Amino acid sequence: MHVAVGRLELRLPMSRSLKDRRQAAKSLVSRVHTRFNAAVSEEGGDNRRQGLTLVVAIVSNDPEKARALLEDVAAFVEESRPDLIVLGMSTEILSGV
Repeated sequence: MHVAVGRLELRLPMSRSLKDRRQAAKSLVSRVHTRFNAAVSEEGGDNRRQGLTLVVAIVSNDPEKARALLEDVAAFVEESRPDLIVLGMSTEILSGV
């Protein structure tokens, strides 16, 4: 069993308040979870109104498939929310879990 964990750094240039950021985060978390059946969470402890970090976890029997799904998540976010800027994504694969 393999767990792929991706940390997706986003910038929300149109966000004018923390409420705007929370709304965008809630929407993205729900859409990514529904589309990819992945565990998704906003990384907490952050009061930047234009910055957002999402953590995505995918469990798979194939580590390459899990990594590819994380890349698909990043592409989905870019395509579905052109108002957001994807700054980067770090990926870690945990094997033998």
